[in-house]
Amino acid sequence: MKFDFNKKIIVSFLVVFILVISSIFSIISLDKKNNIKTKKITATVLAVEDDNLTVQDKNKIIYTFSLKDIKADIGDNLLIEYTGVLDKNNSIQKNKVVNYSVITVSNDENGIPDNYLDKGIFSNYYILAYDKLSKLSLNEKIGQIFLVRYPDSNQIQDLINYKLGGFVFYEKDFKDKDSDEVKTMIKNIQKASNIPLLTAVDEEGGSVVRISSNPLLAKEKFKSPQELYNEGGLNLIKQDTIDKSKLLSNLGINLNLAPVIDVSTNPDDYMYNRSLGKDTNLTSQYAKAVIESSKGTGVSYTLKHFPGYGNNNDTHTSSSIDERSFDDILKNDLPPFREGINEGAEAVLVSHNIVNSIDQENPASLSKSVHNLLRNELNFTGVIITDDLSMGAVKDIENSAVKAILAGNDIIITTDYKKDIEAVRASVDSGEISEDLIDKIAFKILAWKYYKGLMFEHQK
Repeated sequence: MKFDFNKKIIVSFLVVFILVISSIFSIISLDKKNNIKTKKITATVLAVEDDNLTVQDKNKIIYTFSLKDIKADIGDNLLIEYTGVLDKNNSIQKNKVVNYSVITVSNDENGIPDNYLDKGIFSNYYILAYDKLSKLSLNEKIGQIFLVRYPDSNQIQDLINYKLGGFVFYEKDFKDKDSDEVKTMIKNIQKASNIPLLTAVDEEGGSVVRISSNPLLAKEKFKSPQELYNEGGLNLIKQDTIDKSKLLSNLGINLNLAPVIDVSTNPDDYMYNRSLGKDTNLTSQYAKAVIESSKGTGVSYTLKHFPGYGNNNDTHTSSSIDERSFDDILKNDLPPFREGINEGAEAVLVSHNIVNSIDQENPASLSKSVHNLLRNELNFTGVIITDDLSMGAVKDIENSAVKAILAGNDIIITTDYKKDIEAVRASVDSGEISEDLIDKIAFKILAWKYYKGLMFEHQK
């Protein structure tokens, strides 16, 4: 009996010992697990709405976290500690914020804030851009964001009053003008601007030819991508890009809002006639060919309409909803944009389609998630441009210009620029948009203008 009693004591001791050791290892294991899951990011506050905190990191990815009793202001730089994995292709995060604190952003050796810096396509010009930025007023920085429709009157006065970043020209602006008259028109506005202007057109070829529709400026209209490809394949498309660029550059145009790289193989699609009309693979080769052959011509080209127009209706007149699956868009629509970006595309234009699989509430041009997809999935570091905010799909959306900035756009195309610029200025004054965000966007645009060689030619 004595032996059995001692045996029970020993067994009990062993059981307790094992349980204690097991608990210790469980705690250690849990700590290790938590250490693995706990991560940190630094980001700038874009918005504080109810229990939502929206921030943007230095790569321009936007995140929204759900938090109670938020103690941060718009423009604050935060160190955020969180658990789980960030969904970089979506602005709304489901993970948990463990802690956050306001921090001071350090500057690099040239005085540029660290959260302005990336390894982007224009990064060789960041020092020059930041030096120029430091000399601009708030109104001048806001004006840089706007690429506006060339008005019928008071062009110089509006340029001076609103400090515009550039003009978009349409067919009517070239009608009955010869080459010298167009050059004079553009030289006059460049001369009146303290910062070199972006001068843009939609010279796609085919049905959209703003300049070559005028026989005084071109012997014939530029052919559509489909005509070119059917006649001479990608080699003819490359030569067409070079020829087109020579004409535009000679007139003083430095930005072409083309090519259309939407994948469309159905003749019934709205975008079919403006597209290459071929599958994803050939459209990707087309995007690469245009960007490759545009380099060194003095004219930048713009990939459009992100994230791919599909078979959607015309957004010039009304809203359009894209019902395709996310996987379908990733597989079929993004590859042409990826190829163009990898080849050095400087600009991407975003459509006004509502893409349900990405964001059911906002047009792509005003969607943080769509912009995150472009920045993250495709690693795009250039400028993102909206389609015209005066188009039917978005014209009735209140404060669309403000929403466009908060969604991640760098440049806003608009016809009603007086209203939109005043709305953005009012939002900065009220604190809805931080001046630091305006600075970051203007910084990117200035770096692009240096990259394009504009600032060296017309520096003031």
